[in-house]
Amino acid sequence: MIHQLAAVDKRAKISKNVIVEPFTTIAGDVEIGEGTWIGSNVTIMDGARIGKNCRIFPGTVISAIPQDLKFDGEDTQTIIGDETTIRECVTVNRGTKALGFTKIGTNCLIMATSHIAHDCIIGDHVIIVNGCGIAGHVEIGDYTVMGGLSAVHQFGKIGKHVMISGGTLVRKDIPPYVKVAREPMAYAGINSVGLRRRGFTNEKIFEIQKIYRAIFQMKMNVSQAVSHIEKEMLSTAERDEILQFIQNSPRGIVKGYGTGKE
Repeated sequence: MIHQLAAVDKRAKISKNVIVEPFTTIAGDVEIGEGTWIGSNVTIMDGARIGKNCRIFPGTVISAIPQDLKFDGEDTQTIIGDETTIRECVTVNRGTKALGFTKIGTNCLIMATSHIAHDCIIGDHVIIVNGCGIAGHVEIGDYTVMGGLSAVHQFGKIGKHVMISGGTLVRKDIPPYVKVAREPMAYAGINSVGLRRRGFTNEKIFEIQKIYRAIFQMKMNVSQAVSHIEKEMLSTAERDEILQFIQNSPRGIVKGYGTGKE
């Protein structure tokens, strides 16, 4: 299943039913799971750990060393989960000693020409649309959709079920379940369409809306809103996740549109 014009190091651990197309180069410290397809002109470098049934399209470079001047040749990895598709000319850098790996979850779609830098953690079922730039040490939660030509500042955190409009510059952290848009980036409501598609009930969506109305629409700063929510709203998994995200955000969260608040 490996084309004779592919250059595959004999030390690479390649499972059954893996297809490697011509002019692809695979280094020795690489592991590839069953059923994965590797297109032509792909470069997979040392430290890559690729799961089962992935699809990696032509021109992609996986596990190149970080574009970080502090990198000193340490032994690190790039981990890609099962059933993930990586389209043409994507670049994914391996980790540094700060974390030790860059990780993309299962069932993700990384579209053409996007870049994922060192020490990023991308959750499951994430879609990153064409031409996105994700700086080092970024965390993106499950089921997030990142619109084309968007960029995320280093150390940024994005919660689960977030929808980011195309062309957005993500300078602040984005809490779970919301939409963001405009320039500068601002809160644009909750991601109700995405939540319904994933089985959230109307009651649960209303609960999340109520939480974010307190944060972004009532005349309180974020600290006051968090205190209000803790006192006035019953503890649920979603409520506690939102509050924990905000309290653990050293960069601060996205502003509310037209409020000037952070």
